[in-house]
Amino acid sequence: MELKEEKEYIFRSKLPDIYIPLHLPLHTYCFENLSLHRARPYLINAVTGETFTHAEFELTARRVGAGLHNLGIRKSDVVMLLLHNSPEFAFAFLGASFVGAVVTTANPLYTASEIALQVEISRPRLIITHACHVEKVRQHASADGAKIVTIDAPPSPEIVHFSDLTRSDENRLPAVEIRGEDTAALPFSSGTTGLPKGVMLSHRNIITCISQQVDGENPANHIDCEDRLLCVLPLFHVYSMVSVMLCSLRAGAAIVIMPRFELNELMEVIQKYKVTIAPFVPPILLGIAKSQTAAKFDLSSVRRVVCGAAPMDRKLELSLKSKLPNAIIGQGYGMTEALVLSMCLGFAKFPMKFKAGSCGNVIKNARMKIIDPATGASLDRNQRGEICLKGSSVMKGYYKDPEATKRTIDEEGWLHTGDIGYIDDDGEVFIVDRLKELIKYKGFHVAPAELEALLIAHPSISDAAVVPMADEAAGEVPVAFVVRENGSKITELEIKKYIASQVVSYKRIKHVFFIDNIPKAPSGKILRKNLRARM
Repeated sequence: MELKEEKEYIFRSKLPDIYIPLHLPLHTYCFENLSLHRARPYLINAVTGETFTHAEFELTARRVGAGLHNLGIRKSDVVMLLLHNSPEFAFAFLGASFVGAVVTTANPLYTASEIALQVEISRPRLIITHACHVEKVRQHASADGAKIVTIDAPPSPEIVHFSDLTRSDENRLPAVEIRGEDTAALPFSSGTTGLPKGVMLSHRNIITCISQQVDGENPANHIDCEDRLLCVLPLFHVYSMVSVMLCSLRAGAAIVIMPRFELNELMEVIQKYKVTIAPFVPPILLGIAKSQTAAKFDLSSVRRVVCGAAPMDRKLELSLKSKLPNAIIGQGYGMTEALVLSMCLGFAKFPMKFKAGSCGNVIKNARMKIIDPATGASLDRNQRGEICLKGSSVMKGYYKDPEATKRTIDEEGWLHTGDIGYIDDDGEVFIVDRLKELIKYKGFHVAPAELEALLIAHPSISDAAVVPMADEAAGEVPVAFVVRENGSKITELEIKKYIASQVVSYKRIKHVFFIDNIPKAPSGKILRKNLRARM
């Protein structure tokens, strides 16, 4: 009997592939068009009003690179940025690129124990942070011989002030040979499940993602040199780091940096600086939609809203029309391990209409397929399965974790996202579910395994499971099902306080349900669907 060859369905962008200079170092690529917009503003500090032109930014980044070299940072050394949004974040990121260092980013609101996990894996030679966060890292830095730099007043003499780096002699910046495959950034992600892992993003990975969005005849994320992008989403997350900070740098546009989100302040900044592009997440859009004071602000300068990190429903989009009258609103889909996977091309020079709930078309210079999670078979249009991506934006792998890398990137180079979705007849991507167990709180990832480990470590708890609960403002919040130890009378409040003392705010348990036993499959895997059905 003749065996029938299985057909493989591969999906591509509606736009043609473009040339991407994969051999360049990231900083060379980002500043390649500097001569075209040297005098144009690039970085505007919304707090102080201080503005750096593209030329001033490039010079300062080179000086910071020289300063890092003076502190002993060499190619492949890891520099940790434990910073809120600030000009120093951008200077340090590009400065590190100049010397071939690897930047790992972390949420400055993490607890000392959360930061310790990332430090133990990445082993940074230098940590750049705020003075108020020094005590979280001092012990780890001392143990590894790492230096600490603060962007504000140093709390002790042995700590360096960031201004010392910006005053370095740029002419003493060494020439460093950097290849496209060298690691440029090491953000941390929980992947498809489990504890955080370092994601190795090479210079070519990041250049690919930028080029896919802003280069070519009809860029998916059309950014003009006249545009001003709001930079309120955290730069320690790849969404803001790449699609805001680096894409604007390449395009000759400006970013308006806000250190944190506060709704009225955000709308005031949009009005004051005539922001034209607003990269947001659904909770921010929900806040604007529900705001009683939005009408007091002139938000008419916003021509485009890019929504990412979590799905946005149609009702929310429609409710924003009166608040953002001139804005086209659409979504993109991405993940730390592959950066941008799809994007609504309605943002391009030749607008295209997309259906409600669509994440747009597959990004240029990439291939996508949908597979049956049970059999691995490739699926045709309108069939739901796991989304897989192949392209030069796919990470090198997880840092020092080859087994986790093999579970995520198969032998043919396909990255398995853990997201369930489908591609319709028009080539539009829709996300409908997740294989992975991550909880998405306002776009931040919360790994159930991390919270479960903390819960089970408590002497009054014998077993526990953490699952997501739908929440209008946050998207999802973590809730816990807990089995008390025999004789224990531990309360919900005690458990919530116990977790809150050890994790950043968005990982805190919102509700606790006491249960006799945690339902599990014969393999020992928690049956989370059974628990979600009980809420």
